[in-house]
Amino acid sequence: MRRKLLPLAGLYLVQGLPYGLQSGLLPVLLRARGLSLTRVGLAKVLYLPWLFKLVWAPLVDTRGSLRAWLMLSTAALGLVCGLLAALPPAEAGPAGLPVTVAGLLLLLNLGAAVQDVALDTLAVQLLEPAELGPGNTVQVVAYKLGAVLAGGGLLALVPTLSWPLLFLLLAATYWLAAALVWAAPALQQLPASGPSEPPLRSLHLLQDLLAMPGTLWTAGFVLTYKLGEQGASSLFPLFLLDRGIPTPELGLWNGVGAVVCSIVGSSLGGALLARHRSVLRFRLGGLACQTTLLFHLDTPGVRLGPSTVLRGAALLSLCLQHLLGGLVTTTTFTLMMRCSQLAPRALQATHYGLLATLELLGKLFLGTLAGALADSLGLPLCFAFFLALSGMPVLYLSLAPGSLA
Repeated sequence: MRRKLLPLAGLYLVQGLPYGLQSGLLPVLLRARGLSLTRVGLAKVLYLPWLFKLVWAPLVDTRGSLRAWLMLSTAALGLVCGLLAALPPAEAGPAGLPVTVAGLLLLLNLGAAVQDVALDTLAVQLLEPAELGPGNTVQVVAYKLGAVLAGGGLLALVPTLSWPLLFLLLAATYWLAAALVWAAPALQQLPASGPSEPPLRSLHLLQDLLAMPGTLWTAGFVLTYKLGEQGASSLFPLFLLDRGIPTPELGLWNGVGAVVCSIVGSSLGGALLARHRSVLRFRLGGLACQTTLLFHLDTPGVRLGPSTVLRGAALLSLCLQHLLGGLVTTTTFTLMMRCSQLAPRALQATHYGLLATLELLGKLFLGTLAGALADSLGLPLCFAFFLALSGMPVLYLSLAPGSLA
């Protein structure tokens, strides 16, 4: 099993780099520059290519080999990083980002989304059912490790590391990963995809995918299981920034400390596959504590001064939510992969692409609108709404079909 998990770990690590850049670094920097919560949330439009994975997932199923798709998409990510190194940011555009940087980050997300389809299909076909727990633990932990290296770590290095050097290092990392795809023995034995049916351009494809065992229930679950958590995690760090916590300290806790807790939670998640409902209840309790704390801190005159109990409680609450979120993520991704293994082999990339797209759509929906909700409703009412949303998956899990037990 080790010869399978090591290349998967390396590839999922580099796949987490774009997410870390845009989720850990950009929101804090944009808020520190004075942008509203609404405009900070709208920067998530750069994730748009991830919502169209069903466009190229059928091509991965029917054209070429997984190894070729992985190598070319990973090398392309290195090329985009090289262009980012050669074109440092100049003037900011209307969304608060330099226009050239925003365009190249959009291309970076496009390459990462293509790589994601091929890599997830590789994991579905490479792992046996008994290996799904360890395999998805490796997947989530490696991805988050890449995110923390590019997100929180970068916040600490921004004052000393130049823009060109940063992206040259990222480009070299991607090209090394492409070489790993070429040389890894476990990937050289994968069968090539053969041209079968045309790349599925009608609604019949979606109907066929949703008719497969357990798919309709899984689609509903992955679309809703992170709604409340994602809304809260998008706003709580910015709330702490507004309450006086300095940007470097917040970057350390939200970018490094929180993601380390998330990695710990994801590592434990593989051992808790049979206790998914209990994990969801723990997450609900953690969000309830964070919401109560926010209600107290949102009163006039309350500031999070240095070395105060409230400051420590707020930062620990942020980390706790990431730990519990990591537990939920690993068990959910294992559920998704098991559901895709029940699909015909010729449709597994498309099937998993559908589930992964819905999972991302659920997260982006609340993450993008959270700022606008907070600006219009106020933070306390907004967090109460997120808490109610987090209770839905606990009830929904009781309706799981027997094929996914």
